[in-house]
Amino acid sequence: MRRTSFGPRCLALTGAALLLAAGGTAAPAVSAAAEPGPAPLGHVVPAPASVRPGGDPYEITARTVVRVPPGNREAARIGGYLAGLLRPSTGYRLPVEGSGADGPGIRLVLDGEDGGAASGAEGYRLSVTARSVTVSAREGAGLFHGVQTLRQLLPARAESTVRQPGPWTVAGGVVTDAPRYGYRGAMLDVARHFFTVDQVKRYIDQLALYKYNALHLHLSDDQGWRIALGSWPRLAAYGGSTQVGGGPGGFYSQDDYREIVRHAASRYLTVVPEIDMPGHTNAALASYARLNCDGVARPLYTGTEVGFSSLCVAKQDTYDFVEDVVGELAALTPGPYLHIGGDEAHSTGPADYAAFMDRVQPVVARHGKTVIGWHQLAGARPAPGALLQYWGYGRTGAAERAQVTAAARAGAGLILSPADRAYLDMKYTKDTPLGLQWAGLVEVRQSYDWDPGGYLTDAPASAVAGVEAPLWTETITTSAQLEYMAFPRLAGIAELGWSPPATHDWASYRVRLAAQGPRWDALGIAYYRSPQVPWPAPPGQGRPRP
Repeated sequence: MRRTSFGPRCLALTGAALLLAAGGTAAPAVSAAAEPGPAPLGHVVPAPASVRPGGDPYEITARTVVRVPPGNREAARIGGYLAGLLRPSTGYRLPVEGSGADGPGIRLVLDGEDGGAASGAEGYRLSVTARSVTVSAREGAGLFHGVQTLRQLLPARAESTVRQPGPWTVAGGVVTDAPRYGYRGAMLDVARHFFTVDQVKRYIDQLALYKYNALHLHLSDDQGWRIALGSWPRLAAYGGSTQVGGGPGGFYSQDDYREIVRHAASRYLTVVPEIDMPGHTNAALASYARLNCDGVARPLYTGTEVGFSSLCVAKQDTYDFVEDVVGELAALTPGPYLHIGGDEAHSTGPADYAAFMDRVQPVVARHGKTVIGWHQLAGARPAPGALLQYWGYGRTGAAERAQVTAAARAGAGLILSPADRAYLDMKYTKDTPLGLQWAGLVEVRQSYDWDPGGYLTDAPASAVAGVEAPLWTETITTSAQLEYMAFPRLAGIAELGWSPPATHDWASYRVRLAAQGPRWDALGIAYYRSPQVPWPAPPGQGRPRP
């Protein structure tokens, strides 16, 4: 799925050097004078499906109430989330009342109670008049996504944790919206470098702003095993004790993992756990000698080369291991998916690889989950309903692409993550102080300017389940570094997964993207100020040229 080795310069990068490259983690808050009026109704990311501007704007004031359906706990929770976001910056009480859709204020409506909810589990309708803002949806996910749109229509200073000057106005009109694809994921590699529960939760909150609905956690690799399992305790205790370049590593207890799952669910993201196999397994092979064909435990590994490790396909111990690991992880994970990796198994022969996948995929099914695998799974026999995550790029061989498209024509679903478009760990330019470049340099336009529905030309468009933006962490050790590589490209992949193809236009997108800059400043996100984007100047400075 990825990579070549890299030099020590990236590993030695200090936080100060990153802040210099990123321009700081948090620029000064946007002044009220910089935003003379409400943002245009469609001036959000991802672009909405339908925008009908018109009428007077709504202003949030000290008298504003958040109204939710009486007795509806889900709507009340979303209302509390919205009020909690806005109270620090506005200084208003914003009480949440179970008074239904009647009365002025911000109204959150479930089950189409206002007669105008958008269709689908994630669709919503946002209606703004001088009297009220109404977000309506059939289900909680749609209501939550509508709240994210409302959030972006408020001034960027609304994201501040300290009181800011008003006014707090939202442009009048109607937005009706629903996603293009049902799967819109972001992957975080916690195996190469470990990230704490709080760091993962921060990333989840950032994903939620752009309507992502899946967090793929890469929980195991050659360099580390990151989830504690009762059946094989040494996997985490020993296999999780290091990371790329050395260091303490780390792992999630089962309670830690449950907290990540809980927080993701509160933001309407499904956690997709990945245990990569039969390759990328050195941390497991170091933890248990019997997983090796010769019965000799491998040494722990802190490098970045790939393709050298493999579970022993011929041994029953391997399948006992898979049964236990998949069973425990499935029991901890309420979502429908379990990712089994399957990439870069260069030390596993093709026949052994196919035999291994024939035995492992039914294990996943027996535990009630749908298989996701990297696209090399197409070289075996994908299980019915399996999803193949395609990470190929320009230099991917024609035979490998043909396997993937044939599997798609035979019924396998596709998640598109082309490395030269969607991999967030690729350098932006040759001077980017973090990241790798084996798939090329990926500036913001390169990441945005493609169509998932037509990327694999011989695969049916109907096979595309969605998109995913992976972030591998060979060179990344802090949240600030993670954010610098993810933003602004993360927003573009979100738009490709959510918005109708007719809205995909670089010229208009770069303007909407630029408006996100002050919001990221207010949120303390250490983003890359790409010269391809006409970012607003910080207060007191002239506007940069587009």
